Amino acid sequence: MKRFFSQFIILCVIIFWSGESLLAKEAGNLKEWDLLAIQDQGRRKPMYTFAREMVIRLHGRATYQAPDKKKWAANEMALSVFLQDRDWEKEPFLLVGYRPLVQDLGLAAERKYFSFDELTQVPSLSQQVLAVHEKKQRNETLSRKDQELENVAIRLDLFSQWVRGVSFRIVPSLTPKEIAWMPLFEFFKENDSEKVKPVEGPFLTMIASYKHGDFTQFNQAAETLRGQLRALNPERYPKEKMLQFEYAYYRLHAFDWAMVSYGVAFLFLLMGYYGLKKWLKWIGVAAAFAGILWQGVGVTMRCMIAGRPPVTNMYESVVWVALGTGLFGFLFYLRYRNALYLLAALPVSFLCLLAVSRMPVAMPDRLDPLVPVLRDNFWLTVHVLTITLSYAAFALAMGFGHIVLFRYIRHPQETAKDSVLHHWLYRVMQLGVLLLAAGTILGGVWANYSWGRFWGWDPKETWALIALLIYIFVIHGRIAGWWGVFGLAVGSVVCFSGVVMTWYGVNFVLGKGLHSYGFGVGGTGYAVAFIILEALFVAVACWRYQKTKLIKT
Repeated sequence: MKRFFSQFIILCVIIFWSGESLLAKEAGNLKEWDLLAIQDQGRRKPMYTFAREMVIRLHGRATYQAPDKKKWAANEMALSVFLQDRDWEKEPFLLVGYRPLVQDLGLAAERKYFSFDELTQVPSLSQQVLAVHEKKQRNETLSRKDQELENVAIRLDLFSQWVRGVSFRIVPSLTPKEIAWMPLFEFFKENDSEKVKPVEGPFLTMIASYKHGDFTQFNQAAETLRGQLRALNPERYPKEKMLQFEYAYYRLHAFDWAMVSYGVAFLFLLMGYYGLKKWLKWIGVAAAFAGILWQGVGVTMRCMIAGRPPVTNMYESVVWVALGTGLFGFLFYLRYRNALYLLAALPVSFLCLLAVSRMPVAMPDRLDPLVPVLRDNFWLTVHVLTITLSYAAFALAMGFGHIVLFRYIRHPQETAKDSVLHHWLYRVMQLGVLLLAAGTILGGVWANYSWGRFWGWDPKETWALIALLIYIFVIHGRIAGWWGVFGLAVGSVVCFSGVVMTWYGVNFVLGKGLHSYGFGVGGTGYAVAFIILEALFVAVACWRYQKTKLIKT
């Protein structure tokens, strides 16, 4: 009981740490400012979304803790930059998270946030950035430091445009043929007083009321400003309902609530499984169902805003896999009425959502438009969703494998009683193989549709085939009698490293191939730590299994 109580406390701490973002307060009452439409990254969105995305891209998180201890929410910081009431070039705000690069630039190694002025005064920075650009023109492979250097250059450019007001494209195009929106200062400069006056009045009122801390008048002025901007070109301005809907999506934090629900469900199911109170199990089941509902709502809202399925980036694929794993676990629970399915699924779903919430730079949640090759493509959508559902099935099998191996470590003599559990593990792996095979074939259909060939040994294609073959090998070995249920459990854990390489490694480690729209940087340490911990866990299980066999003989 003491051991279980200590585990319970540790899990509570993890859940509290992961859900602390839910307790973050928004800055003031800035709703009318947050709903102001802006054109950014090829999409028209609320100012709230733009501010959040910009701060994360520049700073690595959605809030900024200033040296004077003031904590800035993204929407408040965007307003301050827009009104130019603070010298943001001197704030240690820009992220340089790769320590070897920090040291190479001669900056303080213990820091990872620097001001715009500090970075632009580094003599070698511009030379190194130029060298990286020349490497790219020669199609040379960029090192991790080169990639991080390129990211720093992008942040400097974005920040420069931001503080100069260039990024705040809130004035819609004035003619039907124009597409690009313009910043407010450009609108004031290029138009006569008759057009400018209806917009200039509420803007000046906004400035005055913000300086005096009168947020009631500020919101009234912001609402008037939105109305005047909409009147310039009602057809180009986003519908109010869509702005409100996207604003509600980000304020809802559906995936954070789903993550907390999964953690709570796991705790209660664990307590119910250990026989403390039977009714605790039903609370856990209800919490698991609530987590699936929360995540389903989040995915549905995201798809409605973007106008497409979740197929664009790593963030969406991880969220989709978390939902698929939880849903598979819940469906298998309804079929077999055994809480072990949920106990296997919930930690995976929880950790997936924890990863995307803690790595916003590596896995940004931006709703960027699809690149041309991905637009209006039925086969691509079916291919990606099927492939990622196979990852979810394999993740559930991995969770099952951990439970089976843990039982071997704890009570090897009682593993013969787990024949039903072994059968379920086998079935889940079969489901994953079926989905991965179907997804790989559908990927070939999409490749033929988009690139004119069914198969080209692209790194993503190759590693998907490798992952499929190693799972088929494990299942075939079980059927052929090469290994027993212990070997199947080991395979369910070890083979998931192939999924990690296909899913994450090709895009974030190799960074090569035609699937370039999914590339990224960061999170390598977490992936390597995961694989090392999995290898150690399997090694302990194998040692325990072998020791038990020797004792029996």
